[in-house]
Amino acid sequence: MTHAYVLNLSCPDQLGLVHAVSGFLLEHSGNIEEAAQYNDPATGLFFMRVQFACAQSHTALSEHLTTFAQPYQMRWNLSATAQPMPTVILVSREGHCLNDLLFRWKSGLLPVDIRAIISNHRDFYQLAASYNVPFHHIPVTAATKAQAEARQYDIIQAEGAELVVLARYMQVLSNDLCTKLAGRAINIHHSFLPSFKGAKPYYQAHDRGVKLIGATAHYVTADLDEGPIIEQDVTRADHKDTVEALTARGRDTESQVLARAVKWHSEHRVLLNGHKTVIFR
Repeated sequence: MTHAYVLNLSCPDQLGLVHAVSGFLLEHSGNIEEAAQYNDPATGLFFMRVQFACAQSHTALSEHLTTFAQPYQMRWNLSATAQPMPTVILVSREGHCLNDLLFRWKSGLLPVDIRAIISNHRDFYQLAASYNVPFHHIPVTAATKAQAEARQYDIIQAEGAELVVLARYMQVLSNDLCTKLAGRAINIHHSFLPSFKGAKPYYQAHDRGVKLIGATAHYVTADLDEGPIIEQDVTRADHKDTVEALTARGRDTESQVLARAVKWHSEHRVLLNGHKTVIFR
């Protein structure tokens, strides 16, 4: 019986790395189905993603990889891809991204398994129920933030979530929770930041007569909206657009950008490169 795997790796660049990795997989009867690599001249690092089939177990391959990687100072991650990625979604009162992700998931367009939805409001419990997804209402105030985040993290852990998506979740996560979710939490925001901070950014953008609106999906870090960027997109605006038209177009862009980021992450196509990302699409 063969298993489907994705191997992601990074290490200091040197001659023969592609040959070494492909040779390792050949030695262990791995059949390469997709491969991509990138050399970053700015950092001197080499990045590679290999999708392959192999009869060996994940445990056995991991043991062999540990020995193989050591002389190359290689950081690596081996993922079995037979099952979709367990995912938990956080949301507040804007449901466009949540609704889009749920639809794409049920349509087979995203390789995720949405295990739970967590919200600080009750607005979307019926939407969650329509997709048969458990809904957890956890109110958050300044006084209860620590307890609320503890409950959120307990749910994330209990569901075995490998990915947490902040689908317009309008609460700032604590440094502690950001650290716990490092590399597996994705946020979406309008690309007006930092120019249009605070409430009603599309109203501010309309007032300034912007010609482009957009969205950015990035990993969550303790530095608010400063995490490594996964995907961005923009759409044009002009003087005829009302606030409502701008808002609708912006929300559509947010939904598409977040969906692409979730797809690439769940397919193990995103590698961290310091404060940036390498994405093998």
